[in-house]
Amino acid sequence: MPDAEHHKPFEHRRLLVVSTNYAPELTGIGPYAAQLAEHWAGSGAETHVLTGMPHYPAWRTEAAYRGVWRAEEERSGVTVHRRRHYVPPRQSALRRAAFEASVLVHGLVSPPALRPDAVISQMPSLAGGVIGARLAHRHRVPHIPVVQDLMGAAAAQSGIRGGDRAAALASRAERYALGGAALVGVIHESFVPRVTAYGVDPGRIRVVPNWSHVQAPSADRAATRARLGWSEGTPVVLHSGNMGLKQGLEVLVDAARLAPGIRIVLMGDGNQRDALRARATGLPNLEFLPPAGASEFTDILAAADVLAVTQRASVLDMSVPSKLTSYFVSGRPVVASVAGGGGTAQEVQRSGAGLLVAPEDPAAVLAAVRKLVEAPAAADELGSHGPQYVARHLGREAALARFDALLTEVLQDAQGRPRR
Repeated sequence: MPDAEHHKPFEHRRLLVVSTNYAPELTGIGPYAAQLAEHWAGSGAETHVLTGMPHYPAWRTEAAYRGVWRAEEERSGVTVHRRRHYVPPRQSALRRAAFEASVLVHGLVSPPALRPDAVISQMPSLAGGVIGARLAHRHRVPHIPVVQDLMGAAAAQSGIRGGDRAAALASRAERYALGGAALVGVIHESFVPRVTAYGVDPGRIRVVPNWSHVQAPSADRAATRARLGWSEGTPVVLHSGNMGLKQGLEVLVDAARLAPGIRIVLMGDGNQRDALRARATGLPNLEFLPPAGASEFTDILAAADVLAVTQRASVLDMSVPSKLTSYFVSGRPVVASVAGGGGTAQEVQRSGAGLLVAPEDPAAVLAAVRKLVEAPAAADELGSHGPQYVARHLGREAALARFDALLTEVLQDAQGRPRR
């Protein structure tokens, strides 16, 4: 019997993953798409990825890819096919539509010249979902969309200009992408009602949670704070990740204005960064940092006193921030300024690693931060629940095994007999 280590469950299979975001992007959906594709390549599959040019979270095409129309790369055993697309420097419904349209046109006009055994698409990219559905139909193979976000709900809930019209169009695209799928993966059970509302049979939905894709912190916490210029006597509240409309980061800028003795740090990039900088003019206790590299990312998270996750009050079921898996690894307590009942609130409650407060309420955020700062032992205890939750529920091997089971089920159904 072959050694389990050398078992190749997807040998002689050819897979196409469609994901607008991919490595070398370090935040958002890109790392998950990359690790999944690399895992399947390591499991014997000839794995291809159809993706865009790296641009997230800055919403600027990386310098090495500017002016490039098409590219093919080998990354960790995966063949990556890149297609150029428009990257809007600022968000509006019209600009987002142009972004999706450019991804869609280039993906359909010049897809990889191959016939896969299955197509897996990462959503929220509307274009990615539609491309996945069209290519699967063209080749008469199964389509498996994985719902990381729902753009129809996002457009309605995020406050983007022209959001109502965009929501209607996005919902139609999502209905098309999901409707003919062999199975639909969702990263959180809170997505299930909306996916079923698109007409998807609940029996065709599988929950495939994201995993923690970052390393545990390893640097000395005091040394990291000293390097960053964070005084030991000043509490630090850190938000890391995308600075977009749905995050509602104005609540942290306003919190900084109310509490000059607390340092608020916004680390990352996004289309709202300039607007947030303008709002923060004259606030010496609010600091902007660029996105951290993989080697120091969790060390910086662990150096903060409190980690913040924020969302607009209208954001309920359209997204579960990928940053939470990294936050939990860091071992620091989380303050979540989000609507109760949504997937983000559920994850924070389930982890036991944070406090929930009302969204868009800077005074409520500060009250929670002060509660943690004034009881450091209790804050440390709360934060310690994060790594424990990761170990129990967010392990990479267990998560990838769920994706393997999803893919195996689809391939078996496509064959019409058990796969041996």
